[in-house]
Amino acid sequence: MAYQKLSRDSSSRKALFRDLVTDLFLYERIQTTEAKAKEVRSIAEKLITLAKRGDLHARRQVAAFVRRESLNGEQDAIQKLFSDLAPRYAERPGGYTRILKLGPRRGDSAPMVYLELVDRA
Repeated sequence: MAYQKLSRDSSSRKALFRDLVTDLFLYERIQTTEAKAKEVRSIAEKLITLAKRGDLHARRQVAAFVRRESLNGEQDAIQKLFSDLAPRYAERPGGYTRILKLGPRRGDSAPMVYLELVDRA
């Protein structure tokens, strides 16, 4: 698997990706740097494709990566992925996310973007 190292060791990089993917599924739109968004996009697309399968093995594979966080005590990210997002993208063959550029961050001029799910409410 090819990816950028993002100046982190492997465990903190994996934790970063898990957190960003979980937040993307919960909020359907996150603001992050362009380099992180490009890496998280490929992971999120693969997980949505797994969720479209909908079987037990796919659910366990997604649960091994996505954190069990919920938004205001509602359904957690895994439940939302399988119950809301997978049926929404059932007819779409791919391209579930988009990156919208915002401009440089004020502190260090890192290019900031919105990473969002396509066809969100």
